[in-house]
Amino acid sequence: MAPLRVLCIHGYRQNGSSFREKTGALRKLLKKQVELVYVNAPHSVLQIDSEETSEKESGSDAPAPGGCEHSRGWWFSDVQARSFSAQQQCEESLGIDESVAVVREAVKDQGPFDGILGFSQGAAFVAMLCSLQERRLEPEFSFRFAILVAGFRSACTEHKTFYDAPIQIPSLHVFGLEDRVIPGSMSKELLPFFLEPKILEHPGGHFVPAASAHRQTYQDFLKSFQ
Repeated sequence: MAPLRVLCIHGYRQNGSSFREKTGALRKLLKKQVELVYVNAPHSVLQIDSEETSEKESGSDAPAPGGCEHSRGWWFSDVQARSFSAQQQCEESLGIDESVAVVREAVKDQGPFDGILGFSQGAAFVAMLCSLQERRLEPEFSFRFAILVAGFRSACTEHKTFYDAPIQIPSLHVFGLEDRVIPGSMSKELLPFFLEPKILEHPGGHFVPAASAHRQTYQDFLKSFQ
């Protein structure tokens, strides 16, 4: 049986390569079921903000190896400073259109993909991509499922349209009880916007969980798509 192909959307201040490293345990855990394909966000993150300096957890949205030029993001909540915080209230953002274009090109060039997986800002972006697919605004998108790890609802007023209608794409929402960057309460705010969402709650922090204890939940979710 051919593995499911999954497009992976990294977190803020990461890139495709660093996210691939951080999800090594997940790739090993699910190697018979999925092939993970990684893509880079289009926007360089040029400065350090308070969220970055305060977060020390392993597997977090820490700066990618190689310096600032390798730290990337999907959108900025502070248009002037070109910075991002999940908690920041804003009227408008910067960069979403370019990021959607990157995913569109990845689907054209490297697809088709069975599903999409996102972490942190990437998971919030995945919810937006699912909304675009649901509303048939992106004909290239045909994701059959979504996995959102430490996701959240964007606090930007401009993004409200992404949450106007329920998303029927099957989804698995993963969040940690000790996550200090994206608390579980923020991840749970996304649940009402998905039809019959599945949940994997783990005792850890801001990372993609991939212990043997989590294998069954992932496998049970994925098996209906194989």
